[in-house]
Amino acid sequence: MNPISEADAANELMRLARQIAHHNKLYHAEDSPEISDAAYDALVRRNAELEAAFPHLIRPDSPSRQVGHDVAASPLSKVTHEVRMMSLDNAFSDEDVAEFVARVRRFLALPDDAPVAMTAEDKIDGLSCSLRYENGLLVRAATRGDGQVGEDVTPNVATIADIPQALRGNVPAVFEIRGEVFMSKADFAALNAAQAERGDKVFANPRNAAAGSLRQKDASVTASRPLRFWAHGWGAASEIPGTTQLEVMQAIAAWGVPVSPLLVRCADTAAMLAHYRRIERERAELPYDIDGVVYKVDRLDWQERLGFVAKAPRWGMAHKFPAERAETTLEAIDIQVGRTGKLTPVGRLTPVTVGGVVVSNVTLHNRDEIARLEVRVGDRVVLQRAGDVIPQVVENLTRDEPRAAFPFPDHCPECGSEAVAEEGEVDVRCTGGLVCPAQRTERLKHFVSRGALDIEGLGEKTIAEFFALGWLESPADIFRLKARREEIVGREGWKDKSVDNLLAAIEAKRQPDAARLLFGLGIRHVGAVTARDLLKRFVTLDRLREVAEAEDTRAELLAIDGIGPAVVEALGDFFHEPHNRAVWDDLLSEVSPPDYVVETKDSAVAGKTVVFTGKLETMSRDEAKAQAERLGAKAAGSVSAKTDLVVAGPGAGSKLKQAAALGIEVIDEAAWAEIVKAAG
Repeated sequence: MNPISEADAANELMRLARQIAHHNKLYHAEDSPEISDAAYDALVRRNAELEAAFPHLIRPDSPSRQVGHDVAASPLSKVTHEVRMMSLDNAFSDEDVAEFVARVRRFLALPDDAPVAMTAEDKIDGLSCSLRYENGLLVRAATRGDGQVGEDVTPNVATIADIPQALRGNVPAVFEIRGEVFMSKADFAALNAAQAERGDKVFANPRNAAAGSLRQKDASVTASRPLRFWAHGWGAASEIPGTTQLEVMQAIAAWGVPVSPLLVRCADTAAMLAHYRRIERERAELPYDIDGVVYKVDRLDWQERLGFVAKAPRWGMAHKFPAERAETTLEAIDIQVGRTGKLTPVGRLTPVTVGGVVVSNVTLHNRDEIARLEVRVGDRVVLQRAGDVIPQVVENLTRDEPRAAFPFPDHCPECGSEAVAEEGEVDVRCTGGLVCPAQRTERLKHFVSRGALDIEGLGEKTIAEFFALGWLESPADIFRLKARREEIVGREGWKDKSVDNLLAAIEAKRQPDAARLLFGLGIRHVGAVTARDLLKRFVTLDRLREVAEAEDTRAELLAIDGIGPAVVEALGDFFHEPHNRAVWDDLLSEVSPPDYVVETKDSAVAGKTVVFTGKLETMSRDEAKAQAERLGAKAAGSVSAKTDLVVAGPGAGSKLKQAAALGIEVIDEAAWAEIVKAAG
């Protein structure tokens, strides 16, 4: 870990606590993670590193003290666990595993060569669930929740065939069996196919499907889903049927509850790692998703002595797998045309699970990437998902087989216009502009998006529907939809109220913000910030067009801070095209944007230069810069001696170092929010 000051460590720990809590909520409470397990694990490791270096800075809301996520917003009843459902600490290397065993020896004051037997089993990627049996009968089932309070899913669990309503044989008066509810890969694929056929939501991966299926208010929905259950431990118990972890798990299996067939007892660290390697080799062929191997001290008297830390037992460890790779076949390469005309090759794959996600499509990025990989239809390729949630092709296994190279098109597949790469660029783009159907629909979607005109109710499906009907050809057509009110009402899914709401939302944008309107046109290199910079200088769209079309005004444009040659060239190209000028004139015949004047407030940063760096968590970078402008500050893109303040979010790098070297004040996003609040 690089040296870090105590103040920076405190700020980073605060940001990590917020980030990890956010991702815990998405994963445990909403079943919709937005980052990969590897990326989440990296955040947790960084938090642990900082807490180890600065133990006095450990926060009350530290992720190291939290398990899962609270269930306050759940429609299901709450259940308080008699014995807390803990999570496990993670190991990521052989050295981590050896240190885990060494820590057990040190804690128990055992000699360095004393044998420490462990159980080892595959770690199912599912939803944790506790089953309470009284006198052998299932009386309650609950999810883990935050470890102390979970959700009552008893009626739902009753529909899962793997979970018996009554245990076999002689069982304790009270015994809570804990394990994972999951879905096999084959059952997941069949479920998603059925969902898609009905037009219902498809799930991202088997874990999400299992969690969403179990946490239903209507148990009949759960009953229709192919859920499985395997036990991996226990909670409250009136008596324990054995003296070792393995003996108790064997008893649970004898009672009729499934346990992993890969559960074994390992005599030493070498045997643990050998079993890990075996499971890792077999992972892709297993009928269910796993993300590691779990080790537990076998002797229960040692488990009792070892006890727990804040959220995990000292006697258990999850040995996580590295970023997963998988092989599959490239069945086809399609070319998609984006809003800016970029031709993006998309690989269509034989579906394969990678990192807990079923992948059937993968971007091949551009013409150069296809050439680098030498991929062709029919090739066997290797996919990987690591810190990035987007899978990527990392290797072509059959590039040496004789087969014709993929012919990357030199004309747009949508409109037939020439497709070229600008000098110095790798991306090939359609030159058809607003005459290209693919670009027109995408540009219309962009035009009404949140950062542009933000027209509520005019989503992608509606735009596609109206475009197919010939009602929307250009942005101006949006403002002529009121003439089609009766035609819209007559269509499926449209009622008087929904149509009137849509038309009212459109009419409310008749006098749009000029910068949003300019950004919404999707001119190459003119983003939201650039649009504001241009209009701060020229005030009106008419004046901007006049300057952009003139031959001798290049210097005037380049004099604007933040405007470079690429923007100047893009503006010139846009207005040089007659069709684009016609679209512009047509739009301005329907709307009347007022002069662009930035109203500023008195604030602590008025007249100062502010730089935003790192990932902002509560707002976009564009919104932050707009806030700075309203506060009378200048939002710059780089740190220099003229910079007065740096607002740093997670992942801040070189700019943060530059600020430290120059002695510039650095604050976090929360402190910036206080400045904005104070300005009123």
